[in-house]
Amino acid sequence: MLEHKYKRHNKTKLMYHIVCPAKYRKKIFTPEVEKSLKEICLEIQDRHEINFIEIGTDNDHVHFLVQSVPSLSVSSIVKTIKGVTSRELFKKYKELKQELWGGNLWTSGYYANTVGDYSNTEAIIKYISEQGKKTEYKQLYRSDNQLTMFDGYI
Repeated sequence: MLEHKYKRHNKTKLMYHIVCPAKYRKKIFTPEVEKSLKEICLEIQDRHEINFIEIGTDNDHVHFLVQSVPSLSVSSIVKTIKGVTSRELFKKYKELKQELWGGNLWTSGYYANTVGDYSNTEAIIKYISEQGKKTEYKQLYRSDNQLTMFDGYI
């Protein structure tokens, strides 16, 4: 069950759907790179207040459904995810940097949308999962935490 985050003076359940395209929309997410990406994201989860609910690829971009705390802005969440993943993937896969002409792993942009626990979370998960119907979407990770109602409110 996806839990609320408790801090000293607040209780929140903030979730974001974030999409990060690979630089030049290169199809760089091989099964080996996907496995490493998932492992790196779960390490980020252990060190930062970013909880990965789902991670999935579409060969040239990655969908992240994350939960975080109000002290982290969406841009800082994206910066953390993109910064750590690119540094670690480039360390592990030297050929990846060459394939991207020595540049960045990710484009400078990203897509982000808030996800309401009581309205459209399942719609976002369904949307992310159905990406593979038209392309080659692969679900890399889904948290065991399931979204549930809180205190009887929908």
